[in-house]
Amino acid sequence: MATKNKTSSILIDVLKLQMGSISDSIEREGKTILGGSNLLSSEEITDFCLEFLQLLIALLESKDPHDDASPQFHALEIFFNNLSKQLLVRGGRVEDLVRYIQFMQRTLIEALGTAKSVSPQDMRELLLYLSGLFNEMILSVFHAYLDEKERTIYAQEAELRETATPITEIWDGVLTLPIIGTLDSSRTMIIMEALLSRIAAERAETVVMDLTGVKSIDSQVSHHLIQMVRAIQLMGSAAIVTGIRPEIARALTSLNIDLGNVSTRATLSDGLKEAFRRMNIQVTRG
Repeated sequence: MATKNKTSSILIDVLKLQMGSISDSIEREGKTILGGSNLLSSEEITDFCLEFLQLLIALLESKDPHDDASPQFHALEIFFNNLSKQLLVRGGRVEDLVRYIQFMQRTLIEALGTAKSVSPQDMRELLLYLSGLFNEMILSVFHAYLDEKERTIYAQEAELRETATPITEIWDGVLTLPIIGTLDSSRTMIIMEALLSRIAAERAETVVMDLTGVKSIDSQVSHHLIQMVRAIQLMGSAAIVTGIRPEIARALTSLNIDLGNVSTRATLSDGLKEAFRRMNIQVTRG
């Protein structure tokens, strides 16, 4: 503990004696790396530098500066985590922030080089401490980056899934559902939820599901397809499946999928004609 306390005391003395020059140095570099692309304003960078040094001193003055479970250490992690998220939202690059953190570390090491009466053993302990501390801060930045990327990818996938399968009301009581690509469990649930809501809202009598855009089908896809047909029927609507190409028909047959109680038509046009016929709607050319 005595060595740890001595290490933190040396760092605190260096920081307090050279606070101005250290702050100026990391502020200038911040404006070069983060301010050049207008990611942060000059005022934000100044505030960032001051807050960082205050949090670092608070950690060094804590009961155990090496304790990565302490509130002071956690506060420093949150600080870099939030900064990372802020920069990513503004279009920044995580590697720029990592370079900046590494520059801060070098600046503190250079400041230690000017300290007097620091033994080689103390300097070794100081370098090891700073290396471990800043590595943890870089890990915090990467965690924030990965979390933000994951949220972005999930949001983009959800939006793509919703927009890739538009549900359209062709006529009063008639909905069309073109399915393009592959049906997985997640996409099926999204489509089914949207479809059942539209059936209820529009009081749809018939739903025409067009499979022209489905390139291949397996047991899982066919299971999802049957799920959707049954859900439509449970809502009191009729399901008409169109666009079953020869290879899809062969696959369904080989999988022993029974579509005997489901109306099928060759094309979407034929499916709509069948829907209109059932509703006694006659469409004539003007």
